[in-house]
Amino acid sequence: MGSRWTAADVPDQSGRTVVVTGANSGLGYDTAAVLAGRGAHVVLAVRNLDKGGEAADGIKATHPNAVVSLQKLDLASLASVRAAAEQIRAEHPRIDLLINNAGLMYVPRRELTEDGFEMQFGTNHLGHFALTGLLLDRLLPVEGSRIVTVSSVGHRLLARIRFEDPHFETGYNRVRAYGQSKLANLLFTYELQRRLAAAGAPTIAAAAHPGFSNTELMRHVPIAAPDVVWRLFTQPAEQGALPTLRAATDPSVTGGQYYGPDGPGEIRGYPKVVASSAQSHDPDIQRRLWTMSEELTAVSYPI
Repeated sequence: MGSRWTAADVPDQSGRTVVVTGANSGLGYDTAAVLAGRGAHVVLAVRNLDKGGEAADGIKATHPNAVVSLQKLDLASLASVRAAAEQIRAEHPRIDLLINNAGLMYVPRRELTEDGFEMQFGTNHLGHFALTGLLLDRLLPVEGSRIVTVSSVGHRLLARIRFEDPHFETGYNRVRAYGQSKLANLLFTYELQRRLAAAGAPTIAAAAHPGFSNTELMRHVPIAAPDVVWRLFTQPAEQGALPTLRAATDPSVTGGQYYGPDGPGEIRGYPKVVASSAQSHDPDIQRRLWTMSEELTAVSYPI
C-alpha cells in the first residue's frame, strides 16, 4: 500500500454490517457506496426516505450486487433516534461499523431541535451520542468493530464547549456553534475510546475529517466566491470521504486516531493520521461533556 491511500485500498467487507448516518448525499453517500461495493450490507440512515431511496438506487446502479437498506433517522429528534435504534437492533443482531457522518454546518439563525437543543450541537453531537449509546451493545461483541465519527478542521475555529450555555441562548454565532459541535465530536471519540479500552472491548472509536469538500454541507458557508475558487480550494466528495473510509477499514487503525487529508492545512489530499487541538485531548472537558450528554439525551452507555 503506497502513501496515497485510496478507495482501492478498502479491504473486502463481505459479511459486515455497516450503519452510515446522512448517507443520502455528499460524503455519506460516497462512503456508503464504496463500502457496499466492497460487499458490506450498508444501512443508509437518512432523514428523508425519498432521497435515501434515490441514493440506494444510485449505489445499486454502480454496484448491482450491493446490499443496502434504508432506515429513517432524524438526528434532531431523540424520539426518532430511539425509534431508529430500536429498528436497527431488531433487524441487525450484530453491527461491525457505525459511521456517525451526518451533520449541519453554519446554520444562519439560531434554530432548535425538537428537544430544545441548539441545532448544530443537537444534530452533530447529541443525536450521534444517543444513537451510538443505543446501538453499542450490537458492536461490543464483534471482533474488529469500529465507531467512526466525522469531525472537521472547524473544531479549532472559535471552538469551546459552552457548558454554561451549550444551546446559545445568548450570543448565537453560527461559526462558534459549528465549532462547538465538531469539537464535541472529537471529545466524544476520545472519551468513548478510553471507556472501550478500559472495558477491554474489541470495539475501537476513531475520528476523521474531510478537509474542505465540495458538498451540500457548504451551502451556508458565509463566503461568496466564484466556482473556480471553490474548485481550487475544495476537493470532490469522493476524495473527502477517504479519511472516513480509512478510519473505518484500514487494518492498521488504532483506537483514538484521527484521520484527515495530507495536503497543506489539511484542506485536501489523501488520508493520514492528523493532530487535533490540545483542548480536544483535555480529559476533564471530555468527561464533563460526556456527563452533560448523558443528562441531555437520557442515554447511558453499557460500558
